[in-house]
Amino acid sequence: MQDIGSYLDHMRSASPLVHNITNFVAMNSMANVLLSAGASPAMVHSLEEVEDFAAISNALTVNIGTLEPAWVDAMTKAIARFNADGKPWVFDPVGVGATPYRKEVSARILELKPTVIRANASEILSLAGLSNAGKGVDSGDDVTSAVDAAKVLALQTGGIVAVTGSIDVVTDGTTQISIPHGSVMMSKITTMGCALNGVIGAFCVGQTPLESTAAALTYYGIAGELAKQNSHGPGSFWVAFLDALASLSGDEVSQRSKAILNGN
Repeated sequence: MQDIGSYLDHMRSASPLVHNITNFVAMNSMANVLLSAGASPAMVHSLEEVEDFAAISNALTVNIGTLEPAWVDAMTKAIARFNADGKPWVFDPVGVGATPYRKEVSARILELKPTVIRANASEILSLAGLSNAGKGVDSGDDVTSAVDAAKVLALQTGGIVAVTGSIDVVTDGTTQISIPHGSVMMSKITTMGCALNGVIGAFCVGQTPLESTAAALTYYGIAGELAKQNSHGPGSFWVAFLDALASLSGDEVSQRSKAILNGN
């Protein structure tokens, strides 16, 4: 992909308001990641205001990490407003295969046609109804094993599916983009994937979902690589990661990008 960094420049110029219905663990780190990237975060899940807030927001993320019925109602209400307004939203089916309740809720959300589904390989396989080696919220499957399932889900929903892991893969069901960026240290920091959802949502505002999702993953992975060079462990990595998100320019992302666009 050429000029992939232009998607970062566009996002920062818009500074979109990203409405996040995410888990308790992720709220603080997700807010810091979005601020460092150049977007504006909000954590709003109260049923009494979620629809009103959805109306003024530019992107939405929905994460079932700390799931409960009231939040499901808030999610579906916010999603309905975003769908009515034609605005992008990202679904993260955290630990979908762990319990029947998560499977049932995820199936309901899937029917609402997410703009982007972002998950690890085991979650994608489970979401597609296939056997997997997931353990709770952790993946036990390789990204390549979930690519076909991701394509099926993309065609089923009409949206984009991003499978994240050692190498990220983004697909719309026919086109596939591979992103070989990141650091193993990213797996040592909780909620790195949850925070990524917000970055994807921000990138999707006013831009085509396939390319903007790939650009968000590329930017995020490159930031992880730079942070690894400037850290000595998980604690210093987190600080260096936020710094990298803030300091990376669109030109630098384009120059460093190794994203590969290919066919089926």
